[in-house]
Amino acid sequence: MKLTRSFVAMLLLCASALPLPSTAETYPSRAIQFIVPYTPGTTADVLARLLGAKLSQRWNVPVVVDNKTGASGIIGAAAAAKAAPDGYTFLFAATSFSTLAAVNSNLPYDPVKSFAPVSLLGTSSMTLVVNSKFPANSVQEFVEQIRKQPGLVNYSSPGTGSSQHLAMELFKQEAGINIVHIPYQGSAGAVNDLIGGQVQASVVSLQTATPFVKNGNIRLLAVMGRERAASFPQVPTLLELGYSNMLVSTWYGVLAPAGTPPALIAKMSAELNNLLALPDMKEAMAKQGVDPAGGKPEVLGALLKHELELWTKVVARGKIVVD
Repeated sequence: MKLTRSFVAMLLLCASALPLPSTAETYPSRAIQFIVPYTPGTTADVLARLLGAKLSQRWNVPVVVDNKTGASGIIGAAAAAKAAPDGYTFLFAATSFSTLAAVNSNLPYDPVKSFAPVSLLGTSSMTLVVNSKFPANSVQEFVEQIRKQPGLVNYSSPGTGSSQHLAMELFKQEAGINIVHIPYQGSAGAVNDLIGGQVQASVVSLQTATPFVKNGNIRLLAVMGRERAASFPQVPTLLELGYSNMLVSTWYGVLAPAGTPPALIAKMSAELNNLLALPDMKEAMAKQGVDPAGGKPEVLGALLKHELELWTKVVARGKIVVD
């Protein structure tokens, strides 16, 4: 049966009304959504808003930051995983993205298969700290004190499965000590009780630790990064003290839903790298205690692979389960 001219015309009209897939040349042509699975004011949120504002100016499209909070970041990550893989939705993830995957076997997404890495934004040093009244001025003295009273020294964390929790569990396993985990509902309570002496130790970011170290409320024993902190050059790293596996830092990165066209991921990654190199962006990140990173998507992909393997082993050895 031959098609009439009017019917052919109707088909062409309908086809023209369908949205065309984005290409690197035409992308972006509408608003971009940055999903942040953490509350406003957190470092990941601040980075999303800083980069979003600059990206909007460069690309002349709106960039919307959407805080989808809950379940320690799982709700926001699940929303990003289900989003259309068209280059218009991205997830701003942090270290908890990998630590939560290590302690949760039934996540509503696969941390590897559900996402495509875009860019590693930056990293921040983590530190081993104690209450100022705890009788330890070095990591060696800290370990000795715990061995004298196994099971009687406590440490705080923002919750089971948090990066701070698993970092201390890794140190616990590496040092062969018995220190008890006290989980809190967020960082504020964990740090407040450390200062108050209800718990004796913790792992916190360098930025969080700095004001309390300077006012004498807590004592900084070691940095968990590859190099000593410029602000505390006298404090050693755990690596140089012989703990060869204790290279732990907080990271921040951008992921896209799996299936997002590689050309669009490459374009977003390249633009984020450009923004991270701006002097005012570096200054803003420094205020958050974050060192800019950048690089191709493979850099973040390799980091995620390493972290998932590391934390899964730590969880298995420590028989850690979500409460």
